[in-house]
Amino acid sequence: MLLNGEKEEKKMFLEKLNIVQFKNIESTTLSFTNKINCFIGDNGVGKTNILDSIYYLSMSKSAFSLSDRQSIMHEKDFFMLNGEYRLTDRGYENVVCSFKTGSTKKIKRNDKEYAKISEHIGLLPVVIIAPNDSQVINESGEERRRYINQLLSQIDKQYLNSLIKYNHILAQRNTLLKSIKTGSMDRELLDVIDLQLSELGDSIHIKRKEIIEMLSPIVEKYYSILSGDKESVTIKYVSKLDNSSMLELLKESFQKDSITQFTNVGIHRDDIKMSIMDYPIRKYGSQGQQKSFIISLKLAQFDIISQHNNKKPILLLDDIFDKLDLTRVEQLINIVSGDRFGQIFITDCNKLRLSSVLEKVTDKYTIYNVTNSEITICNDENQYL
Repeated sequence: MLLNGEKEEKKMFLEKLNIVQFKNIESTTLSFTNKINCFIGDNGVGKTNILDSIYYLSMSKSAFSLSDRQSIMHEKDFFMLNGEYRLTDRGYENVVCSFKTGSTKKIKRNDKEYAKISEHIGLLPVVIIAPNDSQVINESGEERRRYINQLLSQIDKQYLNSLIKYNHILAQRNTLLKSIKTGSMDRELLDVIDLQLSELGDSIHIKRKEIIEMLSPIVEKYYSILSGDKESVTIKYVSKLDNSSMLELLKESFQKDSITQFTNVGIHRDDIKMSIMDYPIRKYGSQGQQKSFIISLKLAQFDIISQHNNKKPILLLDDIFDKLDLTRVEQLINIVSGDRFGQIFITDCNKLRLSSVLEKVTDKYTIYNVTNSEITICNDENQYL
């Protein structure tokens, strides 16, 4: 999956952002530096919403499981996001995302609307680390599958297309299973659906297993740095498809599926096992350990996307001090401020605290003060524009 050989890395950064009626931001235009951009302000003023607008421009959806309608400012009927990106290999990319109540979402690249929104995913890679990432550890396997799907979708168009088709055919199969009660189920149609679902499921399983094997040593490396080499962590993909083909699993599960009226086996039931010192991190990891694990997972994601796309993703760090002690925050800033990382956006509520950490490792940062009414640059002498 990864590219072989070294290639000259393409550079990309968001130079200008225009936000209109997105969440609590009525209208603002911001210009950014190509390294570290920090948003400081009280809780609830919109710092996270700025980061989410940047994520939306890359992934065509909110990072926080909000619907497009929920992303519209209260009492308004549309939102619009416009990002101007500078790329070394193509000059500029202009991306506009808009949604109006009662209409469909539109995404334009350089004034040309996409026929399929999925074609946009991966063009402007992004990685976000946010407080709600704890769901990846503490919630159901659906959250962990969502994480792996989001990673693979940015580096593998075929994977994204296969996943979309799989979910569509899975819905058809579940609808067909519901017709068993009335005695109207078409068994021949079910066999056709099972073959289609199996082909896609086996392919998706292989790619997920491969990407977890790539992630594992990188996650271990970053966690070792963040923890001061005090603990070890592991990550493993868990699937019934490790020992059987999906077609075999579907045949074995047909009787159970007939009773429950939904499909009980397949890649939509797979999970990721996350451990610290060989124990489930969900049960035995402290909040700080879990947060360090999530950061390590996301930084490993950054490395894989960067290597595959030959382009550094934009890194979004929301509420950077959440559940982390000062030492681990300093370790994180020290990692991401290096040349291996590109443009970074950070939010925090305490300017002095964040500035004191940044000053220890870099002078390449700009701080923006965010209030309910405006966003302004804090022009300290050690910052550059």
